[in-house]
Amino acid sequence: MQNDEAKILLGFPPNSAPSQSQIKSAYRRKVWETHPDRFPPQLKAQADSNFKLLSEAYTLLNSSGGSRRRAPTAAPYYSKVVRTGVPNSKGGRGSMRVASAPFLLIIFGALALGGSTASRAYQRQKEAHPCFNPFLP
Repeated sequence: MQNDEAKILLGFPPNSAPSQSQIKSAYRRKVWETHPDRFPPQLKAQADSNFKLLSEAYTLLNSSGGSRRRAPTAAPYYSKVVRTGVPNSKGGRGSMRVASAPFLLIIFGALALGGSTASRAYQRQKEAHPCFNPFLP
């Protein structure tokens, strides 16, 4: 298969130069229209061959990207991690704190509220179903 045939299969004029995004959207649209699972069993063989041709055309146009002019890509963004802290008596940086106060308040608050909720549920159950067995709580 040649480039012109592949462009025609995807719905482009033979002398056009579609971008990667145009090729991708045309391929997705055509695949949706010609997928073999959308056809009755007696037409699946023809649909399957059309589907394979579309896939081959997309691969050909996608791989021949060197002939087209591509947009410049952005340079990757790198960040530098810097550890800051107050110098300690040995001349090095201070150690990192284990946890800050708001974090600890959230943790201890959740534990306290969870415990009180469980305690209230236990009391309600005890009131609803009293047990006179001295060995059970």
